[in-house]
Amino acid sequence: MMKKNVLIAVLLALLISQTSFAQDSTATTGRPQKSSGGGLFGKILNAVSQPSAGTSGSLTSIDIASGLKEALQVGISKGSDQASTLDGYFKNPLLKIAFPPEAQKVASTLRQLGLNKQVDQFELSLNRAAEDAAKKAKPVFIKAITSMSIQDAVGILRGQTDAATQYLRRTSGQQLVTEFTPIIDSTLKKNNATKYYSDLVNTYNKVPFVQKVNPNLTEYATGKAVDGLFVLVAQEEKKIRENPAARVTDLLKKVFSKQ
Repeated sequence: MMKKNVLIAVLLALLISQTSFAQDSTATTGRPQKSSGGGLFGKILNAVSQPSAGTSGSLTSIDIASGLKEALQVGISKGSDQASTLDGYFKNPLLKIAFPPEAQKVASTLRQLGLNKQVDQFELSLNRAAEDAAKKAKPVFIKAITSMSIQDAVGILRGQTDAATQYLRRTSGQQLVTEFTPIIDSTLKKNNATKYYSDLVNTYNKVPFVQKVNPNLTEYATGKAVDGLFVLVAQEEKKIRENPAARVTDLLKKVFSKQ
């Protein structure tokens, strides 16, 4: 009899949770959201492992979504500001953009020929272009955040330490590339990086018996600039998840303490 009562209680909790989730989703987006999936066992686990709406200290789906959006805004603001400052890329070993991999032999050979200054100037120009482009990242990220569904938010909260960052990469990565490309191309030209590169490659290509190189400089620098930005955002997200002091609002403290 007791087992039967427990089963009934579990199923009721599941029903309440699903109803509450649907109501929260409709209130937030104006339309019902799809289930987060995971099969029947996953749904039952979710229903019995979290307090029902209205219980003291409980989190609603709207709380979770709002908390995650605040967390992302915190990480994006810090990450973007850090990347776009002078030397934000150039003096950060995790972000610094070096010669394209297929042109590493170019840099090595030219240094052997005594062209250290030219090689260093070229690398500095690459990083200045990335720092310039990073200033345009916030609006792209914010657009991705505002379109986040409750289902996305719940999945992020229960995900890996960089789940939110991966969500942003999926939803805004390509747009960042699109936004960054003309800025980086313009900055590379303004800083003479394109000219430096052309001169360096032409000098290298004159060396006997070397394999000629001519990679797309703008495409390479754009890809590395976007990757670096996500490195910083991931670091900030990890801090918010693991360090209570980094949860700068009451809602962040409430949401992430419930993981």
